[in-house]
Amino acid sequence: MATYKTLRLILGDQLNPSHSWFKNKDSNTLYLIAELHQETAYVKHHIQKLCAFFCAMHNFASALQVANFNVLHLTLDDTQHDKTLSDVITRVAAEFKCEFIQYQYPDEYRLKLELQRFEKNSNLNVKGVDSEHFILPFTQISNRFKKGQHHTMEHFYRFMRKRYDILMQAEGKPLGGKWNYDAQNRNKFTQVDIANIPKPKLFENDISGVVERLNRHRVSYFGNINESLPWPVTRKQAIECLDYFCEHLLLHFGRFQDAMTYKSEHNTSLYHSRLSFALNSKLIHPLYVIKRVLQEYEQRKGDIELAQVEGFIRQILGWREYVRGVYWCNMPQYASKNTLHAINLLPNYFWHGRTKMQCLSHALTQSLETAYAHHIQRLMIIGNFCLLTGIDPKQVDQWYLGVYIDAIEWVEMPNTRGMSQFADDAIIATKPYAASGNYINKMSDYCKNCFYNVKKKVGDKACPYNSLYWNFMDKNRALLEKNPRIGMVYKNWDKQASSLREQTLQQAHYYLDNLEKL
Repeated sequence: MATYKTLRLILGDQLNPSHSWFKNKDSNTLYLIAELHQETAYVKHHIQKLCAFFCAMHNFASALQVANFNVLHLTLDDTQHDKTLSDVITRVAAEFKCEFIQYQYPDEYRLKLELQRFEKNSNLNVKGVDSEHFILPFTQISNRFKKGQHHTMEHFYRFMRKRYDILMQAEGKPLGGKWNYDAQNRNKFTQVDIANIPKPKLFENDISGVVERLNRHRVSYFGNINESLPWPVTRKQAIECLDYFCEHLLLHFGRFQDAMTYKSEHNTSLYHSRLSFALNSKLIHPLYVIKRVLQEYEQRKGDIELAQVEGFIRQILGWREYVRGVYWCNMPQYASKNTLHAINLLPNYFWHGRTKMQCLSHALTQSLETAYAHHIQRLMIIGNFCLLTGIDPKQVDQWYLGVYIDAIEWVEMPNTRGMSQFADDAIIATKPYAASGNYINKMSDYCKNCFYNVKKKVGDKACPYNSLYWNFMDKNRALLEKNPRIGMVYKNWDKQASSLREQTLQQAHYYLDNLEKL
């Protein structure tokens, strides 16, 4: 059996072909990529998420082998007797007589702790290195974020724009004279718009072997999957997906990035890029994505507006890097924050999607069927409902982390516990993203054929979001009333007749007592 001096660990979300590890070949180095039972069980995952990671890991290992790197790719069959990641590393290192262990810094706190313990207790020479994926280096996070403090995303975004000279002109001024075109990113679809939504870029990745292996090892999962996986699970596919987005979707991305519809046959991803899994597994670098979008903009300036491009880049250069900074600056305490003391249980329809609320039913069903929903569905339909009904943020975290194909804790938790559930002591959001049915009606066509009436706060078939919204605001008045972004809400509430306010709260309490029946 061959022996190797160095063992390099590659986790399932570290499939970065541009990492400096791969600049040169070393016959004395072995790369380890392993399917781990612990990674299938720390939360219950959607079947498409499990398949996507295992497929991407297999493809990455194969690509390295073709490039003549020494690779050991272990499946669940090979690691079934290893209880932990540390056990796998220890066993493989002993088997191949490795003296040095190298790993890339993981992007989840629990794995960071495990590898730190392994490094401390191992008799081998163990060293961690940067994953070389994020735009803001890990070592510089503490320069931009302070534990327990709110940092405005817009300020961080402007810093990143300046630092990396993206969408900038002379003298530190933003291209077009404005930093942010968010006000132009909130259009609702018309019937004509819906008819013209392009079909998404889908792939046909064979996952039969992965599904068979998951079932044979009795891995518990949920959600639906077809015969093939439609998500990009190689770098080549990720680039194809990016090119398709630039050519067909970027044109209207910013304009419709917040819009929702259930009527289009392409309503799953609309004008969104479908790149989130490829990005979060590191198959493609965020700066590569940004540069490709800028290239398309330069070539089609008369066609593509700046607002479309800025809206997309803001998500990657701004928000994505921002939530990562918040996560690492505030863990592990962040994971236990529950500002609003929410304790209710997640309703059962989160696992099957059958509820009379059409907006929630569509968003849940889509999530269960495709392992995907875009950010407004996640925030203003599903997250808003959990916020208004006081669902325990730990349960909300676990559902989001398990259901979405792109969910890794560093990006999921700040978005869920912080942005969506306002549970993090306002570290991310300065106000809760709570809304009545009016917002949903404004941004979608969900309300037109719903069992409930979006115009009604009380009475038979009154939209649950309406009374639940006012109950939430009334219940949390002491915390929120002095917030300058919310004060007007309470003035409107106080202007309503006392009898209507009482009826509204009673309606909300009825719905809260009967959550499973909504």
